[in-house]
Amino acid sequence: MNALAFPGSIPDPAQAAEIRLRVLSLGAGVQSTTLALMAAHGEIGPMPDCAIFADTGWEPNAVYEHLAWLGSPNVLPFPIHIVSAGDIRADLLTGARGERWASIPAFTRTVAPAGTELPVYDEDENGEPVIVGSRVLAGERISIGMIRRQCTKDYKITPIRRKVRELLGIAGRRSPGSPVAEQWIGISLDEALRMKPSFEDWQVNRWPLIERGMTRQDCLRWLERHGYPLPPKSACIGCPFHSNAYWRHMRDHDPEGWTDAVSVDAAIRTGFRGIRGEVYLHRSAVPLDLADLSTAADHGQLDLWPNECEGMCGV
Repeated sequence: MNALAFPGSIPDPAQAAEIRLRVLSLGAGVQSTTLALMAAHGEIGPMPDCAIFADTGWEPNAVYEHLAWLGSPNVLPFPIHIVSAGDIRADLLTGARGERWASIPAFTRTVAPAGTELPVYDEDENGEPVIVGSRVLAGERISIGMIRRQCTKDYKITPIRRKVRELLGIAGRRSPGSPVAEQWIGISLDEALRMKPSFEDWQVNRWPLIERGMTRQDCLRWLERHGYPLPPKSACIGCPFHSNAYWRHMRDHDPEGWTDAVSVDAAIRTGFRGIRGEVYLHRSAVPLDLADLSTAADHGQLDLWPNECEGMCGV
C-alpha cells in the first residue's frame, strides 16, 4: 500500500509555500525517532525547524535517556524543545484526594450487591429514555467501565500547540486564517487509523512515514541498518492502554517503573470527583500486582490506541 491510498497525507505544494515553521512532534519512541533521524539524513524534507517533546513527567527512565541522546551534539541538526503542562503522576495522586485532575483512561469497577434495586427504562414517544419501573438484583453484579481520557490533550497536544504558537510569534494574538505551520507526526503505515487532521486553521498535519509507506517494522530495520540504538516504547509508566506484554516486560525488566506503577495504582482506588466505583490501571479492574499478565490473558490493550491517542503517544 502506498501514500496515494491516504488522501491528504502528501503536502500540497501551494500550501507548503506559505509554511513558516516545520515542527516534528517527538515522542522519542520508534517512529518519531526514525522520522527525526531520516530528516537528519536528508531522506525526508524540507528539514524541520525543530522537534518538540511534551514531557508528562511520568515517562520511563529509558525514554528520558534516549531523549538525552537525541539531543546530544551531532545527532540531529535541529533543536529539541521540551515542554510540559505538569506532572501527570502528581496530578493523578492529587485527583485521588478529591482535587481537580485531568483524567486518564483508567478502568472503574463498580459492585452492586444482591438486593440492589435498579431502575428499568423504556422510551417515550420522542425516543427519550424514561424510568418505567424497577427490579431487584438476585445476585451481585460487577461492572467494569473506562474513564474519559483528557491526558493526551492536556499533557501532549496543548503544550505542543502553545510552543508552536510561541515560535511563530502568534502567542496571544489572532490566529492566521491559513496554514503557516506544518506538524510532522510519526505515525507509520500499520497505524494509519491514528491519522487525524489538524483542527487549527493555521496548522496542517503531515505524516512522512505514511508518505513513504513505512511500517513500524520498517522503522526498526532502518534504525538497525544505520547503527542507531533502538528506542524504548514512549508511553507513561502507568498508562492504562499498556498491553499485558508491556506490563510483563516492565515487571521483569524495569523493577523501578513497575514498583512505581503498582504504588500509584494502589493510591488511586477512590477519591476522584464524579467517579463511581474503584479505579484501576489494569483493564481487569484488579490491583496491578495481582492482575493476570499471562500471554493467554493478553487481549491487547494497545489495540485501543488507534482511535484514542491521536498520534501523540507511543511513537
